[in-house]
Amino acid sequence: MSGHSKWHSIKHQKGVADARRGQLFTKLTREIIVAVREGGSNPDTNFRLRLAVQRARDSNMPMDNIERSIKKGSGELEGMTLTEVILEGYGPSGTAILVEALTDNRNRTIQDVRGAFTKHGSSLGENGCVSWIFDARGLITVKIDRLDADDLALNAIDAGADDVKIESDYVEIYTMPEDLETVRSALEAKKIPIASAELLKVPKTMVQLDDKAAMQTLKLLDKLEELDEVQHVSSNADFPDAVLEQYQLQASG
Repeated sequence: MSGHSKWHSIKHQKGVADARRGQLFTKLTREIIVAVREGGSNPDTNFRLRLAVQRARDSNMPMDNIERSIKKGSGELEGMTLTEVILEGYGPSGTAILVEALTDNRNRTIQDVRGAFTKHGSSLGENGCVSWIFDARGLITVKIDRLDADDLALNAIDAGADDVKIESDYVEIYTMPEDLETVRSALEAKKIPIASAELLKVPKTMVQLDDKAAMQTLKLLDKLEELDEVQHVSSNADFPDAVLEQYQLQASG
């Protein structure tokens, strides 16, 4: 899981730091609209909306934007009709890639995703071809800063976390989807600052990549993430540390 989680963390750091905040807000807006249409406009009774709003706050999305998105979802304001689309494919060296999108034009999104795969020597597959490789999990990320990583890990396990991974400057806390809120609340009650909390797909098995395939895969994943309609991209690629460091330097440069 380490290669997947390291890429995920670097991607998150890049997303917070770079200038594509407007695109991030677009993705968060879409998620809120769909969450409201699916379960109503009350965050207290709509887990998906509650999570989407929290993610928006974590990303410093203005409350006016959040409230406007909720009104679009409830029909108080005019909003687009969005459809959830899950696309599956194979990347370099047979890596599994799962793309989750929210779109007002299914055919356009499929064409855009297929184009990204093709451009990077990869291909879309049939429904179900790789989804079985992934499990739904909750992921809470905490920057270590002055925190004691071991104490943080113990607190997370006590709060109900399934797994904890300590990296050099952050800690990743994995939960069952239904336990994400409970664990987050328990950590916040102990004044532990949460960098992000979200639901994602975590691979059961990993594919180790050589340097060339790893860089090619990173470029593909990045291209998919850049598509406006794409909400989440998951992969079972295991990247060499040296390639990840090179990618991180390019991302921050």
